[in-house]
Amino acid sequence: MAGINRFGTTQDMIIQEIEENGTSLYIAIDSNGLYFTTAERIDSGFADTNRYAADRRDFLTRLEKLGFSPVDMFEEHKGKIKLETTSSKKLNPLKASKRGLS
Repeated sequence: MAGINRFGTTQDMIIQEIEENGTSLYIAIDSNGLYFTTAERIDSGFADTNRYAADRRDFLTRLEKLGFSPVDMFEEHKGKIKLETTSSKKLNPLKASKRGLS
């Protein structure tokens, strides 16, 4: 399984392929919700502008017009969302204050 990709789209984020006006699109999910992307953006190693530059409200409207329920689809697939966690090292205030004295 692919690791967390903060800006790109990976295959494990894809929910399904659909056809809209003769164009193949993929419905994907991330921590901000659902969005459309294209085949050339999946696993490309590059940032996916469909993921971070598109207005997701427009996407939800388009998805409803295609007969899908965005809420139901999100609930069904929210297990695919990978969250990035950062481990923060505990800082010893005594050592930190001594560093400032040097």
